[in-house]
Amino acid sequence: MPELIILAIIIIAFLTILFKSAVIVPQRQAYIIERLGRYSSTLDAGFHILMPFIDRVAYRRTLKETPVDVPPQQCITKDNITVEVDGILYLQVMDPAKASYGIDNYLWASTQLAQTTMRSEIGKLDLDEIFEVRESINAAICEAVDKASDPWGIKVKRYEIKSITPPQSIRDAMEKQMRAEREKRAMIAESEGERQARINRAEGEKQEAIARSEGEKQRCINEAEGRAQEILLVAKATAEGLTAIADSISTNKGGADAVNLRLAEQYISEFGKLAKAGTTMVLPSNLADIASVLKVATNVIQK
Repeated sequence: MPELIILAIIIIAFLTILFKSAVIVPQRQAYIIERLGRYSSTLDAGFHILMPFIDRVAYRRTLKETPVDVPPQQCITKDNITVEVDGILYLQVMDPAKASYGIDNYLWASTQLAQTTMRSEIGKLDLDEIFEVRESINAAICEAVDKASDPWGIKVKRYEIKSITPPQSIRDAMEKQMRAEREKRAMIAESEGERQARINRAEGEKQEAIARSEGEKQRCINEAEGRAQEILLVAKATAEGLTAIADSISTNKGGADAVNLRLAEQYISEFGKLAKAGTTMVLPSNLADIASVLKVATNVIQK
């Protein structure tokens, strides 16, 4: 019976030691093994058996990319403006042994180095330049931290500035400046629109005046052509009438006597009108010689 108890104790102790010696390393992690206080090996992902009471897991390092928040800090720009800047650092353990024995806390050290480099880079720039060259600042900080952390077995992937906060007075001044700039652009746009509108109106008035003058010109041409045509038609009709009268007088028997009679009637009628128009009238000396008057008129008609 005592032998069974001792055997059971031995089996339990063996299993306990075996359980304590078995190590399962998860994926994308690495375990640093120390043997009797000294570095022995680095265990990758998988199942491993350690030597009991001799080997132990000293450090557990993740091999995944790790984001590290860089706390906000006060930086002074080249033009002596204090701004608050914070960012985020992305790094990855490339050599677990160096990350364990090269430095005590690589996360804290990388953060401090990023802050000092940020203050140095911000001090080289004016306030207005900081907002324009964020990419170059990020690249400079990433390069500096990566170079310094190489002995620690750390690879800095990238650095990103999250926010840049100037003092309230500077923010108020920047807001006024942006508001003034927006108002300036609005006034310029409005003046350009008004200028274009005036040009368009002037061009329209010019085209309208040209069209009106062209219309007036055409109207005058049409009227002149109408009057000329009218004069030609009247002259033609008059000529044809006179020709017909002359032909009738020359061809018809008694035509000349008829013309003389008609002229005598009109002559007497016109003198009668003159007598009715006024109380005083100047008469020609040969008023009674109607025959001579008719003779002169007849000679004109014949010619």
